[in-house]
Amino acid sequence: MYFYIDERNQFRMLDGDKIAALVAGFIVDLVKTANLDSEIKVGVVQTAYANGSSTKYLAEVPDSPISVSSLANVPHQRLPVRCVPTGVKHLHHAAERFNIGVYFEANGHGTVLFSSGTLEILASHEPTTPAQSTALNHLMNLTQLINQTVGDAISDMLLVEAVLAHRSYSGLEWDSLYVDLPNRLVKVVVEDRHAFQTKDAERQLVSPKGLQSKIDDLVRRYDGGRSFVRPSGTEDVVRVYAEAAIKSQADGM
Repeated sequence: MYFYIDERNQFRMLDGDKIAALVAGFIVDLVKTANLDSEIKVGVVQTAYANGSSTKYLAEVPDSPISVSSLANVPHQRLPVRCVPTGVKHLHHAAERFNIGVYFEANGHGTVLFSSGTLEILASHEPTTPAQSTALNHLMNLTQLINQTVGDAISDMLLVEAVLAHRSYSGLEWDSLYVDLPNRLVKVVVEDRHAFQTKDAERQLVSPKGLQSKIDDLVRRYDGGRSFVRPSGTEDVVRVYAEAAIKSQADGM
């Protein structure tokens, strides 16, 4: 996790969603600059806990570095974003399906995976311009910096620091890539968590019957509304997540 103190002296946290947005955007830019975007496809993996604004941002990553004031006018390109059940094992396996797979849980745990074929492309590619050569070198250096076996906190920190330095971003500029939707996460004690069964990467309830339709009806009342209920894997509780365009609406869900 990262944080900074804004101009109003308020604590601002930069979580795993923000890290994924920063890192994925940087890698996409390098791949394109190196003229490898036709050979190397970058993808991002998230869980249902990822903020909806982060998913929207990642689905259309800016084609180039941005300034806070020019975000709306920057061209975008589509980036595959996959949602999987909670747990690093699910994220890691899904990330392996991309040439370069980026995954960070909202809690900041994650990494970047480079496929063996991608490593071969990077090793054999012959750049034709200085800009292509620089971007290629940066990509190769990233493969050495990032711990691809597991989400290592030190290597993740160094990765973020490298991207921030390269972009010349402050905490404010990084945080301004997108604005989080207000959200709420609560824990509700239940008699039997096994009665709650899910599908669609834990975003939809299969049972108890009728509960998902009630959630859907409630979500439709709010702009940008989204909510899901999933059982804990260790205790008899369910976790209820809700987000909306306005904080009072997310709290009220």
